[in-house]
Amino acid sequence: MLKRHKFATIFFGILIIVMLATTLGVAWFYHNTRTSNPHNYNTIGDIPVPYGYERIDGNDAAYSTFLRSLPLKGKGEKVMLYTGDTANYQFLSYAVVDLLILSNAEQCADACMRLRAEYLFRHGRYGEIRFNDVNGKTMKYTGDSSRKEFEKYLRKVYNAANTFSLSRELQQRPLAEIQPGDVFVYAAADRTGNQYGHAIMVVDVARNPRTGKKILLLAEGNTPARNIHVMRNLGHPFRSPWFTLDENADKLRLSVFRFNANELRGW
Repeated sequence: MLKRHKFATIFFGILIIVMLATTLGVAWFYHNTRTSNPHNYNTIGDIPVPYGYERIDGNDAAYSTFLRSLPLKGKGEKVMLYTGDTANYQFLSYAVVDLLILSNAEQCADACMRLRAEYLFRHGRYGEIRFNDVNGKTMKYTGDSSRKEFEKYLRKVYNAANTFSLSRELQQRPLAEIQPGDVFVYAAADRTGNQYGHAIMVVDVARNPRTGKKILLLAEGNTPARNIHVMRNLGHPFRSPWFTLDENADKLRLSVFRFNANELRGW
């Protein structure tokens, strides 16, 4: 009888431990796969790379540094629409970039142009700030260090450019040469039956020097206009938000979007 009692005590003790571990595991999983910026990182560059990987710079190291310096909103902050409403599907966002939305036209392609323009503006490279409209006409920034003029220019670009113009303006880049600042982009006109195109920006790249494998941090805007945000990797929630790049793939699934390998573009 004593042995049975001892066995029952041990059994229930183990059961309680398993239940507690399961509860804590579920709570940890939920925290890391549903909460925005769960570790309260200050910038994109503060998001650590998985073990064995090292961040790499592109052809423009200053651009990589700029993207990594982009500030993030705090833990639990939501992706907000330009209208002030909360965006749907918050679980798709890993962290919200702390940049004011400039207009209701600042959508996916516009977010990519915004980050590129912000970099050039910060470094005083005003003459390099230019984007093509849907007719292929170049829209040049003719202002100086005036923030007001800069934002006015961007609003004009948003109303005249989109995924079609951005995909035609940028240069195709092989996956093997991917670098921070590159853009995955396709236009609705490129896919039969699609009403919208989409664009996302590669805001960071890391490489495993032993295996040569690369991983990516991605950011996007969307329709309707909303905060630019770092995308969550739904396929690997424990390694979120890094995406593993298959350089030999014909198609890539990046969160809920699919891109062809030839839809990577560079500035």
